[in-house]
Amino acid sequence: MTQIKATNITRHEGHVTREAREKLLKQKGALIWFTGLSGSGKSTIAFTLEHVLVERGHLSYCLDGDNIRFGLNKNLGFSAADRTENIRRIAEVGKLFVDAGIVTCTSFISPYRADRDNARQVIGPDCFIEVYMNTPIEVCETRDPKGLYKKARAGELKGFTGVDDPYEAPLKPELTIDATSISPQEATLTVIGLLEKRGFLTGL
Repeated sequence: MTQIKATNITRHEGHVTREAREKLLKQKGALIWFTGLSGSGKSTIAFTLEHVLVERGHLSYCLDGDNIRFGLNKNLGFSAADRTENIRRIAEVGKLFVDAGIVTCTSFISPYRADRDNARQVIGPDCFIEVYMNTPIEVCETRDPKGLYKKARAGELKGFTGVDDPYEAPLKPELTIDATSISPQEATLTVIGLLEKRGFLTGL
């Protein structure tokens, strides 16, 4: 776990509680963590979920892996250490979003189990929902929306998850989805059903 370097800092608590923000929004903060191989459907379903939630009157926001690397994490590559730091930062950002009462969707390959487990602890297990996109790699390669598998198989791209870098599947995800047998809309409704069951979308 990363240690705090600064010694001259003090945590300040504001006058507005998380409960007050959730009451204002009539929902509870939650983080839905989509994980899986490139091309497994993570971003498609995450952005569909965000759209449907907003259309239904819920404040939602999607943190996408590629988009984050254009800004907050633009100084990180794809080494094991950089991948871990990438997920650590997102977990901390996600924690702030959840504290704000936002239903937050994240779409990251996040290949290492320890990193995802750490994110769960940072966010809080009661409001962390891991969705494993268990789409077979053969299907992901057929889609190959960014042409990355083709480059990896040709040796032009090193350290690519699923080809020459490991993906550690979740052991006990809250949901498992195979995007070959379900549409993004159907998958979205499945996730919303779980959110409703756990009371995240209930007016407070």
